[in-house]
Amino acid sequence: MSSRMQKTFLYKSSTKFVDRLANWAVNPWRRYSLLAIIFLIGFLIGSSLGMINGVLALMDPVGAFIALIFLEILVKARFIFLKSKKPIILVRVFDMFRIGLAYGLFSEGLKLL
Repeated sequence: MSSRMQKTFLYKSSTKFVDRLANWAVNPWRRYSLLAIIFLIGFLIGSSLGMINGVLALMDPVGAFIALIFLEILVKARFIFLKSKKPIILVRVFDMFRIGLAYGLFSEGLKLL
């Protein structure tokens, strides 16, 4: 078997996705709307994780540990993308998702007080 991937249309279009996204987000309104949508998606996932763990009340420490590991992976991915030559929009997308996720978990924690 060959160790290289074939240069199919799907492979070529998926590798150019980040560049196309960066070119699309040159307009500040598009960039801010994209980042706001990503933040709200992260907030939705964070609050959903908090609600699910709160309702089940079986695996709160395990759920918190998994969320913490996922947040740390996103922090490590941020530094990897900063060192590479990828456009900065990808780093901002990861940051907004991470902030939204943490904010959603934090707001669910405050509801329990």
